[in-house]
Amino acid sequence: MTATTTSTSESTVQSAPLVLTACLTAAVIPLSIAAPAVVIPSINQALGGSTLELTWIVNAYMITYGSATLAAGSLADIHGRKRLWLIGMIIFAMVTAAIPFMPSVLWIDILRLLQGVGAAAAFAGAMAALTQEFSGHARTRVFSLIGTTFGAGAAFGPFLAGLLIDTLNWKWVFFLPALVAVIASFMVKTFARETRDPEATGLDWPGAISFTAGLAILTYGIILAPEKGWGNASVLGFFACAAGLLAAFIMIERRQAKPMLDLSLFKNARFVGVQLLAVAPAYAFIVLLIMLPARFIGVEGYSALEAGQMMIALSSPLLLVPFIAGQLARWFNVGVLAGVGLFIAAIGLIFLAYTISDTAHSSRLTAMLVIGIGIGLPWGLMDGLAVSVVPKEQAGMATGIFNAIRLAGDGLAFAAVGAILAASVHSNLLASTSDQVSGHPAANALVEASNRLAIGDLQNAMIHLPAIGRTLLMQAYESAFQFQLLVLAVASAATAVVVFFLLGKVRTHD
Repeated sequence: MTATTTSTSESTVQSAPLVLTACLTAAVIPLSIAAPAVVIPSINQALGGSTLELTWIVNAYMITYGSATLAAGSLADIHGRKRLWLIGMIIFAMVTAAIPFMPSVLWIDILRLLQGVGAAAAFAGAMAALTQEFSGHARTRVFSLIGTTFGAGAAFGPFLAGLLIDTLNWKWVFFLPALVAVIASFMVKTFARETRDPEATGLDWPGAISFTAGLAILTYGIILAPEKGWGNASVLGFFACAAGLLAAFIMIERRQAKPMLDLSLFKNARFVGVQLLAVAPAYAFIVLLIMLPARFIGVEGYSALEAGQMMIALSSPLLLVPFIAGQLARWFNVGVLAGVGLFIAAIGLIFLAYTISDTAHSSRLTAMLVIGIGIGLPWGLMDGLAVSVVPKEQAGMATGIFNAIRLAGDGLAFAAVGAILAASVHSNLLASTSDQVSGHPAANALVEASNRLAIGDLQNAMIHLPAIGRTLLMQAYESAFQFQLLVLAVASAATAVVVFFLLGKVRTHD
């Protein structure tokens, strides 16, 4: 038992302010994943920045959010869920508000790292706090609502960012979340109650440091690979260092009396299935929130608002489908629902691969709608399952594990997709223009142009390779983009099969 618990008979009216506070937290944090992808062209125009620096506007937040969440969950159990929730929201608000005043992209990247730390603390504390207040079907419904809100924040980030850019300016993409975070901070102070795990002894610092550093270094290596090359000594060094740190983390956790991550949980098929569900949206949905706006704005020439409007086709199902999934889980197995959803998403990705160049838009918007419907099914089930795989007293750890894997998956998936897309563009250009890129300077220009195209920066790609021309660049880009979507479709379908196998007989109330 925790030091403080809430009666299961507590009225909905009494719980509503706490749930609303958690929903604000669950909306504003993922909003900071998707919205900055739309604002990158505006930041590039205002402050310049290299390809790597611009890419880190998205990656920096994902890396620290994903890698710090596991430690944040443990800290919530030790020092108090409300305390960590409040501290995280205050850090998030202050750092987010400061980003528009930075003089360079590098400084924005640094603050985005700190912003991710605040987000990790806030979200881990919020989810752990809710777990102490609800149980049974009530907890399933609440976490389905949180999942829906989280999805809406991520999915509608591009549209909101486009609206703010077109009506105000790019700085409001950060000012607005900061304002919401300030409001949420006051609500946490007012409505949340302090709970903690009375058996917690202290943070597993060796485990926290090795896991956080290992995951961050791995992601950085993947991000660096397109620029340096996959066989570059520094890139291989980062991969080796990450592998060593993550191996050390496993050894440390095996020897800890109170580990940050109880590795024995991975013997449970249900636990493994839930963690796999946490990763699946990264490559079936989240990466599209970055890839598609970059394409629409930087390659196809749409405004930020127009790009955001097109993204509604992808995002709108997440307002309803996760809630429907939570209700269907009363009668259908979770594995069946999640597996079907991922198969639908895979079909949508294949459809999108062959319609992405549709100038009439109707076909590709339909494909995006199918993807949103498909991913909405597992999305509505994940958060409730995440806290049901361990005893209630370990809610912070369960939340930390789930969100660490989910956000680490997001960061790694985006880094991998960017690297694969850049490599594919480079390969296509090299095959088509081998007579134009002989010599070291031209080869370097080809690499930089490929990296620029991978983030949707067609204008600067043409500057680096003026002799090649727009048509050839577009052909290379379109072929690479289609290939990338097909790879994501295969990954989604394969995950659906495994999830069905691991969770095919599981219900949310088991």
